[in-house]
Amino acid sequence: MPRVAYLFTFLYIYTSADSATRTAPSLFSGQEAAMKTQRLDAIRDVLTSSAVASQDELRRKLRRRGFHVTQATLSRDMHELRLSKGPGGYSLPNGHSNGTVVVDDAPPTVEEMLDSFGMRVRQALNQVVVGTVLGGAQPVAAALDRAQWPEVVGTIAGDDTVLVICTDARRANDVELRIRTLLES
Repeated sequence: MPRVAYLFTFLYIYTSADSATRTAPSLFSGQEAAMKTQRLDAIRDVLTSSAVASQDELRRKLRRRGFHVTQATLSRDMHELRLSKGPGGYSLPNGHSNGTVVVDDAPPTVEEMLDSFGMRVRQALNQVVVGTVLGGAQPVAAALDRAQWPEVVGTIAGDDTVLVICTDARRANDVELRIRTLLES
């Protein structure tokens, strides 16, 4: 192919692709707008029903509601909703939130730690393995140790896995069910 013909072919393909990307969003804008509205409503609902201390915690709570969002998308949504962050976590404009304000320095509960970091749970004989987000194993293990569940002998934490050692297999089954219930709530 002569050099000039190649250049014109390239320019045609480039301009065709460029115009296609400009018109493509209009094809999906109705569907995307509906999803965005649902996602923003879910964020409002999460903030009015529970305290949210971090963006990552909000992202996980949205994921549990079926909204898989990137950090960048969540940041844009938070900016659009004009969320503010105070001692009790994120809140909507004009102070509309769940009203929870942290006033004491009590350590977080197992429920709070699993809500923030927990991903999955599985029993292995008299042990329970709890999978967490990267870096979440230590806070989850510490919360389990503080809770002093009678079925739990002790915990060992890695980066994203907690090994919970129970007194026997039956107790491990009870602990697994208890943790699974907390993860699914």
